[in-house]
Amino acid sequence: MSAKLIGLIAHAAKHGAASLVKTLGVEFKRRGTALKYEKKTAELAGEPGGVSIPELGKACDILVVLGGDGTILHVLHDLKKHIKPIFGINLGSLGFLTCVNSSAYLKAVDSILARDYILSQRTLLAVEVRRKGKSIAQFTGLNDAVISRGEHSKLIRLRTRIDHAVLTEYNADGLIVATATGSTAYSLSAGGPILMPDSGVFVITPVCPHVLTNRTVIVSDTSEIEVSPCQEQDDVFLVVDGDEPMAIKRADTIHIQKSALSLPLAMLPEMSFSEILRQKLKWSGSAV
Repeated sequence: MSAKLIGLIAHAAKHGAASLVKTLGVEFKRRGTALKYEKKTAELAGEPGGVSIPELGKACDILVVLGGDGTILHVLHDLKKHIKPIFGINLGSLGFLTCVNSSAYLKAVDSILARDYILSQRTLLAVEVRRKGKSIAQFTGLNDAVISRGEHSKLIRLRTRIDHAVLTEYNADGLIVATATGSTAYSLSAGGPILMPDSGVFVITPVCPHVLTNRTVIVSDTSEIEVSPCQEQDDVFLVVDGDEPMAIKRADTIHIQKSALSLPLAMLPEMSFSEILRQKLKWSGSAV
């Protein structure tokens, strides 16, 4: 049985977005499928009646997102609690979160209408900032929460606890707390490991630590992670999934744990995560 209502969202600034949106619209409609467009996407397609991303989340059965991994992150944040399955079509090279490249749009249409895809339930981070015990900000993240210094070339000290027990005090440029999905993002660049999406863990990776024994730590995703500055510093910031930074004060504690929500991310049955890694990272060898 095909999806009842499909939402289309495109990164309007991406090369080829307008052409692909129009082509997909024609193809879905030719097959008798109901569509709903995000506002800017509707303008690209020359269609009336575009709505906001949260409205798409409320109304649609699946969201087809045209862009890259960053576009999917943006859509997820705008959806808030109205999360629906996302099928990503990459306008460029293959991404870690997208299903197919734009050249395979017909395969995408076939897979969506036949429901020939697997929904990979991706863990989300629930990030809360507390100041003197009072909650002052809450975020949801798919990839990571990054605590880092600002423009000044000065290390920051971050006290880190796991399930209320002190782990260590990091003296570093920053600290990354990533999901398994986010292990292929900033954490990987900082020397962290690659984790399979269903591995059920978080990875804590220091950025350029001053103490060489400060290495990546992997903890269960049932853990609660607490991070707080060890001293008053004016240039400590929290960024979740590359969004707007929030200034962190000495009295603040950042609480990070597994969200009650998850992201159903569409994956093609024949495209395993190992295959995505091999293509994206250009791995090769005599046995490949």
